[in-house]
Amino acid sequence: MAEFLGQGWKFPIRVNGRGGLGYVSGERAVAEAIWIILSTPRKSRIMEPAFGCGIHDYVFAPNNANTRAIIETEVRAALTTWEPRIDVLSVAATAHLDAPNTLLIEVDYRLRANNAAGNLVYPFFINEGLA
Repeated sequence: MAEFLGQGWKFPIRVNGRGGLGYVSGERAVAEAIWIILSTPRKSRIMEPAFGCGIHDYVFAPNNANTRAIIETEVRAALTTWEPRIDVLSVAATAHLDAPNTLLIEVDYRLRANNAAGNLVYPFFINEGLA
């Protein structure tokens, strides 16, 4: 089962205690891949300009229901396109109670390899009213 989920570099890339690179595998590799997809703005990779998530186009958008709905759609589309090891169950963007310019993007997903449920919360920072 872990072979299907794969193994890759741990992010951020660091040298481990033995002088080699740190690696992750299995469910942790999938969670890190999701984080990388959400953290990467589209058009930021020269050889793969479509890779990433369109949420970064909304950094200066107002923190309202419309923006949150668009961000939920962008996240779902990016994960469906770039992470074939999961089924996206739900995506919810909510305003952080203590930081009004922070959205918490909650992603519920299921690993296709073993039907294990996963959850990831990604903080996204917007600067309302600066557009």
